[in-house]
Amino acid sequence: MRSAPALRVVSGLAAPQRAEPDSLRWCFEAMASRCELVLAGVPAAKAKAAAQRATAEVRRIEAKFSRYQADSVISRINQAAGTGKAVAIDAETQGLLDYADRLHDLSGGRFDLSSGPLRRAWDFRKGIVPGEARLAAVLPLIGWQRIERGAGWLRLPQAGMELDLGGIGKEYAADRAAAVLAEAGVQHGFVNLGGDLRLLGPAPDGRPWRLAIQHPRLVDEVCAHLHLSQGALATSGDYERYFITPEGRRCCHILDPRSGQPVAHWQSISVIAPLCSAAGALATIAMLIGPGATDFLRAQGVAFLAVDPEGRIEQQDLPSPSLTPHPHSP
Repeated sequence: MRSAPALRVVSGLAAPQRAEPDSLRWCFEAMASRCELVLAGVPAAKAKAAAQRATAEVRRIEAKFSRYQADSVISRINQAAGTGKAVAIDAETQGLLDYADRLHDLSGGRFDLSSGPLRRAWDFRKGIVPGEARLAAVLPLIGWQRIERGAGWLRLPQAGMELDLGGIGKEYAADRAAAVLAEAGVQHGFVNLGGDLRLLGPAPDGRPWRLAIQHPRLVDEVCAHLHLSQGALATSGDYERYFITPEGRRCCHILDPRSGQPVAHWQSISVIAPLCSAAGALATIAMLIGPGATDFLRAQGVAFLAVDPEGRIEQQDLPSPSLTPHPHSP
């Protein structure tokens, strides 16, 4: 099993690298990921202050929504499952849950933030495939339609139910960090939270940023380069957390809440969209859909690059971004 970022910045600019005045690369750890902010065209003191505020915003979101934080709103909701008690939620939390509701409908029930119980059945560290009885015990605890909620409150009706915002939390944090930087006057640069990318604008001279999408099978190789100035990019794949059974079955962390089984078609799917929260959700939904994913993404009107089971690339390139398959790709 390995974990690796899905996106790398090959160089700051599409042209050969050169020193840029008034630029800052700010690195930090959050959400179990290596994160970076690249701010250009901003005086050093202003850039550092903006980066500190953006970092604080990412960590605020992690503390508020991570299931690993005992006092987070998600932990409070999960701890109250089956008690009959409703948990008060604020407007930000309600907005994220409303968004998750739309994604659930869009995905035909595949995108389901109530699928938290599946992490009790699957052990990716030990590489253990749960038996039918184990899955049968947790699947009845999953069901977005079972969640009871209204204006300012939410209740999980059965003990053992769990919410997990892992499907949208990091992408939302990337969008919020970009918003904080924009409010501070930053117009050139990007936010990269463990491979989930939100751009603030091109380099100060107008040229796009040169990025690389990691190859899902070849360590330290890329399957495509792209030039991007605006919007967001996110990748979902079967190589971030996985194990291979003695029979040769690849089991990855993207689990279908309807069956409890891992996805088993695409090696990876990268999506470009205006917001990182949209790009990430669409990439995950596409992985869950399987063979029909590219038709789904075309219907959404987004640019994408999908790597199929044999390593072949299928893509849709819209006028704004530029996706170029790497010459070493199959």
